[in-house]
Amino acid sequence: MFNRVLLKISGEALAGKEGVGINPDMVENVVSQLVELHAKGMDIAVVVGGGNFWRGRQGINMDRVTADHMGMLATIMNALALQNAIEKKGVPTRVQTALSIPSVAEPYILRKALRHFECRRIVIFACGTGNPYFSTDSGAALRAAEIKADVLLMAKNIDGVYDSDPKKNPKAVKYDSLSYMDVINKGLNVMDITSVTMCMENKIPIIAFGLNSEKGLIKAAMGEKIGTIIS
Repeated sequence: MFNRVLLKISGEALAGKEGVGINPDMVENVVSQLVELHAKGMDIAVVVGGGNFWRGRQGINMDRVTADHMGMLATIMNALALQNAIEKKGVPTRVQTALSIPSVAEPYILRKALRHFECRRIVIFACGTGNPYFSTDSGAALRAAEIKADVLLMAKNIDGVYDSDPKKNPKAVKYDSLSYMDVINKGLNVMDITSVTMCMENKIPIIAFGLNSEKGLIKAAMGEKIGTIIS
């Protein structure tokens, strides 16, 4: 069992089969597992994406900075939805944003985040790094390093890392374990290179697992064999 985990969950995962918006069943699935882990005494942080509402690449003919800022705002909607669902189960939660929106959520302050852990709160980080040209994966790797997380859990739509897209190639081979350099050299679609490099430099293991796996999040956080471990 890890003492402090950071979960990176994509916006698409929260959308479920619909692909857009927020699927209540998917939110319930994630939140129920987070609450169960919290009850075990684990420190929990979450970084959420915004692809169920907006992705920067949708901004055709749009300035990249503007498109990325729109994506950051999308992550706030997902963060607030998760916060609401978690607190309905009686677990105190705080949303911290890399962009300053004080009437909606706290600004990201590391010492405040660490204090929330001491007070047994779940912390949700929104807006990625707060900078354009960086993905929410980069935000997850950065926050994991800052809060000294024991592991970065990557909740995926597939059950691990494959040598090719298993949705397109039925003969795709799943990896049980990889090194950081394997991911970089093979160009595997787990996280962007910036994120993988940051985890490698800070010796943060990554576990990529399927969100649809039965109790997959709990198994990954408890250190059980699931998905693909990158270290």
